[in-house]
Amino acid sequence: MIELRRDLHRHPELGFTEFRTASKVVGLLRQFGYEVIYGQDAMEPSAVRGLPAKEVLEAAYERALRDGADPEIAAHMRGGYTAVVGILRGVQEGPTVAFRFDMDALPITESTETRHVPQAEGFRSLYEGLMHACAHDGHTTVGIGLAERLSDRQFAGTVKLIFQPAEEGVRGAYAMVHKGMLDDVDTLFCQHFGCDIPLGEIHGSSAGFLASTKLEARFRGVASHAGSSPEKGNNALLGAATALLNIHSLPRFSTGETRINVGVLEGGTAANIIPENARMIIETRSVDEQTNEELERRVRNIIAHSAGMHELEHEIRVIGGAIPIVCSPELAEMAAEEAQHIEGFVNQKAMGQTSSLGSEDASYMIRRVQELGGKGTYMIIGCDLPAPHHHPEFDIQEEVLPRSVGLLERLAKRTLR
Repeated sequence: MIELRRDLHRHPELGFTEFRTASKVVGLLRQFGYEVIYGQDAMEPSAVRGLPAKEVLEAAYERALRDGADPEIAAHMRGGYTAVVGILRGVQEGPTVAFRFDMDALPITESTETRHVPQAEGFRSLYEGLMHACAHDGHTTVGIGLAERLSDRQFAGTVKLIFQPAEEGVRGAYAMVHKGMLDDVDTLFCQHFGCDIPLGEIHGSSAGFLASTKLEARFRGVASHAGSSPEKGNNALLGAATALLNIHSLPRFSTGETRINVGVLEGGTAANIIPENARMIIETRSVDEQTNEELERRVRNIIAHSAGMHELEHEIRVIGGAIPIVCSPELAEMAAEEAQHIEGFVNQKAMGQTSSLGSEDASYMIRRVQELGGKGTYMIIGCDLPAPHHHPEFDIQEEVLPRSVGLLERLAKRTLR
């Protein structure tokens, strides 16, 4: 497991470009006897959010092939369809239990400090500017470990192992839900390492994840010479800047805590040219789904009116999103109970809390299962971190890997007795 985790850590891939990672997952699942659904068979193309540019996808695809991705498997993922679902049926009929694991990395340059274990031990990222800084390499490894543990089929029912692309930016789950990958699931377990929970502690559920919408706005104006004929141009960057200032001036809400951020603003080509095009990436967040929707409505209104002020065309598209997570208490209690039987878990809590105020698109999967009468939870598995999530010195303690597999195996077999 450590070898696999370190291999994945050396080869981090951003959302929807996990061609090497996903092809390795497919190969291992087949080796363990699983039926495997992947590519467009596991994702609804019309529901994909925030797909990278074609040239980015192609460059990542070619790199994955150079670095050992199975060409036949990867070919079915070309274009960014990197979701994988492994299905294994037990010796008797019974319910369906699913486990979800995310696979993608982040656009962060990994530390070269000697105190950073991946640097010291020789498994630092080989791709400069990309790294696993949120434990998804560990999550994927645990999913494969669980697949092997359950491969004897000594259970009643069906196991589904869901390997999701593009969790960062809360993008990948939505298309898998719309493809129906969760529609037959009775019980869903999701999990994450770290999140300010110490090694040896587990929370069977979590709270505090925010509803969120990620928007891309594009402004289109008219280019002109900034010196000789500025009045003939329509400045797209000026319209975007107007929107930025007004978006950040939106009021707080009495209905719930909110967050808003313009994380990207770009446009223009030269100092003496009125910018013809501009682009913004915006996120809204709130503890309450309805408040987030109202915040998004106001952001869209500001963008439209800012474009109108400067006589610009504009378009807005959703490139990511999440909703709050409401965990099923029965599963939270079950997780805490089963953790008591795993060496290394010394503190078990059913109803944990997280104050990270982040967002997680596993929320769509959990809600879909619950809408159809099933149960779902999002567990936090403690891990002492040398640096925060999304930091150049982020790393995990590898002893958390086998104990996590043991916990998930017990949850699977308890659910599928």
